[in-house]
Amino acid sequence: MTAHVAVVGPSGAGKDTLIAAALAARPDLSPLRRVITRPADSGGEDFEGVSPGEFARMRAEGRFLLDWQAHGLSYGLPRDAFYGGPKLINLSRRILPRAAAALPGLRVIHVSARPEILAQRLAARGREDAAQIAARIARDVGDLPLDLPVIHIDNSTTIEAATADFLAALEKVTA
Repeated sequence: MTAHVAVVGPSGAGKDTLIAAALAARPDLSPLRRVITRPADSGGEDFEGVSPGEFARMRAEGRFLLDWQAHGLSYGLPRDAFYGGPKLINLSRRILPRAAAALPGLRVIHVSARPEILAQRLAARGREDAAQIAARIARDVGDLPLDLPVIHIDNSTTIEAATADFLAALEKVTA
């Protein structure tokens, strides 16, 4: 991989599932482990769970290359996680302009799914009630930056089809 690859898209689009499948298929890929203010045993991606106070301390110490808030949580990308070459990063669409400035050559894969699919997947997680799920799906994050090359993947059908599309997209952006 020659450049960092940001994987973006709405909650429930299947980013974590596709990243895991890519890591299994491509041992040359290296994931970036995010810091998130939620319990480490809450499922989903492999992340470092910290308290809001610990996150604030890490931020004040300058330990994050990028950090942001979404859905009542704080997310951070540790500076030291970028050693050892390019990373595959689960990233927020809202901070893509900041990420592009901090990570020259950043590539972007946008994973999406139909709203009803997103709602089903979010409900299956069991982390939020119906009103929170509806708010999450309705959240406007704006358009993707026009100056970044973006490959779009629709993960509304089967995981096999989306995985094939995702691996093909990775092949294009990491060649």
